[in-house]
Amino acid sequence: MATVRHRPEALELLEAQSKFTKKELQILYRGFKNPWPLSLRECPSGVVNEDTFKEIYSQFFPQGDSTTYAHFLFNAFDTDHNGAVSFEDFIKGLSILLRGTVQEKLNWAFNLYDINKDGYITKEEMLDIMKAIYDMMGKCTYPVLKEDAPRQHVETFFQKMDKNKDGVVTIDEFIESCQKDENIMRSMQLFENVI
Repeated sequence: MATVRHRPEALELLEAQSKFTKKELQILYRGFKNPWPLSLRECPSGVVNEDTFKEIYSQFFPQGDSTTYAHFLFNAFDTDHNGAVSFEDFIKGLSILLRGTVQEKLNWAFNLYDINKDGYITKEEMLDIMKAIYDMMGKCTYPVLKEDAPRQHVETFFQKMDKNKDGVVTIDEFIESCQKDENIMRSMQLFENVI
């Protein structure tokens, strides 16, 4: 049975839609088609399904279980919700994360946390994300984390961000709170010159 191969959009179009140069896009495409440590036979079609994405992501967090967080991250990259991340999907997300404006990065982060895509972050959604992050980091963190650390993190998050105390965080509350937090604003600039 022949494998259908995904042909990426013309590099010129992707260059116009992203904040990457043509040369950077060529390098990124080679890495996307042949993700370390997987070989091309794992991604022969040029698109990455969720299982492969999880396998790739797990290589970066061998001390923990990154499965759930990788699921959330996959859904954030899979913007057309077709069950696969194409090179175009990947570049559009990566362009925002690495070179986007603060507003674009915060919108992307909100989309990641808004698991059911209803326009609100609930405590349950944030708790699911926090548990996934703690699971991904593994049990070997220092200092050792208490069992209720994810829930405490969610409570702190909601005290800071749920301005009208209605039990959900809107995009406006999220962006406003993040823009007032120096640590969050510094973290938004960490990866700007990575590639």
